[in-house]
Amino acid sequence: MQQDLAHDMNHVFRVVKTAKTLCEREEASLEIVLPAAYLHDCFSFPKNHPERAKSSQVAADKAVEFLASIGYPSQYFEAIHHAIVAHSFSANIKPETLEAQIVQDADRLDALGAIGIARCIQVSSNLGVSLYDAQDPFSTGRELNDRKYTIDHFYTKLFKLKDTMNTVSAKVEAEKRTHYMEAYLEQLGTEI
Repeated sequence: MQQDLAHDMNHVFRVVKTAKTLCEREEASLEIVLPAAYLHDCFSFPKNHPERAKSSQVAADKAVEFLASIGYPSQYFEAIHHAIVAHSFSANIKPETLEAQIVQDADRLDALGAIGIARCIQVSSNLGVSLYDAQDPFSTGRELNDRKYTIDHFYTKLFKLKDTMNTVSAKVEAEKRTHYMEAYLEQLGTEI
């Protein structure tokens, strides 16, 4: 299945890199984190698909099936499956293990900072969403609607991600990346 540009292989490589760093800092099992990070988006319904929230379940099933086919040690399958299912924001599943927390944190960190801004714009453009409302770009007098305006998505989801981080290392990084995004919007405000 072809992924949207915001969920390409570069996204996967960034999530893997971040997950490895978090894994080392938090002293988690790389045998679980690494395959889960590599395969977390091996299947995904489009952002506007009615079954979007089920993407991580399908991905987890496919990942374990693939790992079994290459002879990966089966004692890790349950933990890898859980880490993939729980990584998804739309699935809203609490990560029960440190490894699942790390995969979720790594994926969410990729929605923040400079990369997060670019990915948000990529997804919105693909869905035909305008960058902002010309009359009220920062929704001071209207309800937020990220289906119509990209900037609204910063407020409906992206700025809230820092509060959903599980690990101490991810919380520190999320704070830094969120500040960068706030500065971007401040600059955008001066330009429009």
